[in-house]
Amino acid sequence: MAGRNFLFVPGPTNIPDRVMRAMMVSMEDHRSPAFPALTREIMPGLKKVFRTEHGTPFVFPSSGTGCWEAAVTNTLSPGDRVLAARFGQFSHLWIDMCTRMGLDVQIVECEWGTGVPLQQYADILKADTEHSIKAVLACHNETATGVTSDISGVREALDEAKHPALLFVDGVSSLGSIDFRFDDWGVDMAVSGSQKGLMLPAGLGILCASPKALEMRHSAQLKRAYFDLNDMINANATGYFPYTPALSLMYGLVESLHMIEEEGLDNIIARHHYLAEGVRAAVTKGWGLKLCAKEAKWYSDTVSAVMLPEGINGAEVIARAFNRYNVSLGAGLSKVAGKLFRIGHLGDMNEVHLMAAIAGAEMAMLDCGIKVTPGSGTAAAGEYWRHHSAPSGLIARDTHKHSKETHGTHSLSGPAVVKG
Repeated sequence: MAGRNFLFVPGPTNIPDRVMRAMMVSMEDHRSPAFPALTREIMPGLKKVFRTEHGTPFVFPSSGTGCWEAAVTNTLSPGDRVLAARFGQFSHLWIDMCTRMGLDVQIVECEWGTGVPLQQYADILKADTEHSIKAVLACHNETATGVTSDISGVREALDEAKHPALLFVDGVSSLGSIDFRFDDWGVDMAVSGSQKGLMLPAGLGILCASPKALEMRHSAQLKRAYFDLNDMINANATGYFPYTPALSLMYGLVESLHMIEEEGLDNIIARHHYLAEGVRAAVTKGWGLKLCAKEAKWYSDTVSAVMLPEGINGAEVIARAFNRYNVSLGAGLSKVAGKLFRIGHLGDMNEVHLMAAIAGAEMAMLDCGIKVTPGSGTAAAGEYWRHHSAPSGLIARDTHKHSKETHGTHSLSGPAVVKG
């Protein structure tokens, strides 16, 4: 098919050209005296993305799931009780892992389309006067349903109950895209991966551990080998790894961290919110459809899960978008399989790029018999983006104001772009 594929799944995300170029390197000796310089460039950059001074980052050749395992096995023992909420496929998978590892998981069942139930967490933690709960699990951004949870609220629940449980957070589809504050929120283990906001191929598991969590590795009795943080700590102290690192991805990570530093993390977070609002305008105002997220407080700035009318199979819309228009949309998973499609809007993206997702999804829906008004989605998104302040990472391209100042009364037709 002529033209490039338009990738709008919520991970893997689009890889910037400069990151791809950075990964095009010859292989090298990862035991050489020069290698530690690469490690020592990556770790400080990751600390900035996690917003931590006290946490210790780790980089595994794995997916984010590997870091789930690392977080659990380095801190807990068989039979330990953990608290977790299930409100989507990825919160479910973390629970499933803990169960299979022999942990006693206290599950709070939630409606899919909602997030971490703060009041229920608070009540359970207050009632646990013997502090039998050793860890609290929270999925920051549930990719399956397009829901973001309030992690600072989970920390407040722990603090109000004066509960010593560790706080584990899945930040796979939030880190580098949605505000995440490791130190401020008192997170003990934060899990992420390379293929989302860090704009890389899949293959790096990213973990950040608090001093409290690292201390637990001395008493934790769950079996571990590949994901043993003792091995990583000893090797990383000299700039090396206990096994072969993913060299190309690490060079790409250096470049992506440079890009994040250049745009500024606050600007990146603002850009993701601004872009997400345009997509939400397309869905609700343009197409007249609903999001899987039940309330605005749950809306994710990295992925929108679009509910389809009864009788429409989401898989058919996704297949039509891919086969006819070369647009890749995310599928519904587990309980919401066939009921929705997902638009990923994270990573290296701007307004016009994102218009391709909206236009492609709209044409596919029309082809599948869904009665939406042609052009309504792009019109609604465009109206939002044209009349709302763009973050500085996007308005650096805007020459409208410069044109007016340079050429006096001459200006482009249409409303002026509002500066952010």
